[in-house]
Amino acid sequence: MSAMNRRTFLQHSAIVTAGIAAAPAFARTSIPATRAIPVIQKALKFGMIAGDGTIQEKFMLAKSCGYDGIELDSPSDWDMQEVINAKKASGLTIHGVVLSSHWSKPFNHQDESVRDEANESLERAIRDCKELGGTSVLVVPAVVNASMTYSDAYSTSQAGLRKHIPLAESLGITLAFENVWNNFLLSPIEAARYVDEFESDHVGWYFDVGNIVNIGYPDHWIRTLSHRIKKLDVKDFSKTKRNEQGLWKGFDVKIGDGDSDWESVCNALQDIGYTGWATAEVGGGGEERLTEIANRMDKVFKPLNR
Repeated sequence: MSAMNRRTFLQHSAIVTAGIAAAPAFARTSIPATRAIPVIQKALKFGMIAGDGTIQEKFMLAKSCGYDGIELDSPSDWDMQEVINAKKASGLTIHGVVLSSHWSKPFNHQDESVRDEANESLERAIRDCKELGGTSVLVVPAVVNASMTYSDAYSTSQAGLRKHIPLAESLGITLAFENVWNNFLLSPIEAARYVDEFESDHVGWYFDVGNIVNIGYPDHWIRTLSHRIKKLDVKDFSKTKRNEQGLWKGFDVKIGDGDSDWESVCNALQDIGYTGWATAEVGGGGEERLTEIANRMDKVFKPLNR
């Protein structure tokens, strides 16, 4: 999904659903008791939380709605100490960050100065992730279009990203590539090879279930990528809405109501022995909407968390 379309989709959905949120929600201070860590730990993107509350209030709300963790964008203009304080107060884990510049400054851009800026952004994101206690930076590795060829995208992006492996390894951070609609790495076999060629345990895949439904079968990708999958993004996709209302409308469906075969997804995840984070990437809102998303995640991953 393109950065602009993804951002527009999330913002639009947040506006639609924000109205159902009770205004006093940010005042909640009670946090659920500590529980055993499940096979799948639920998280959400920070931008899904609607309203004008402080960072700490939003973290507290997310925790009270049933989430274990959260992801933030980096580089960003966050007050890092405020974010760390919110993390401590809420008990919410910041399990990783999303590189904020990978669409506007792709690692395969023809302009070397843009690639330099991309590298600066990734170094900052790796360091921010470490400071926040996370373990991964979500990265779109390259973008293919009429002016940026596939072959150049492959070699140039690898050359740029490879520079960051020593820092990532030294800090214990994984560079996790997401499958998005970037016209690149269009088969799981190629995606696996791309990762393997870095020859590092700190390079892997951030598998987005919903993003695959338009072109393939998530369970096929999961089994092929196997141990390379470090984390999951969670959304659904409706082929009916795509066909009747347009391509991007396919994402206008709640988790569990689209064409993702979640039973097959869970079976595949079980087969590869996956445990870890699953992060919602859908239109957010206030307390009611965020709780609904968490409950839907529980439902689709129930076979793994029994």
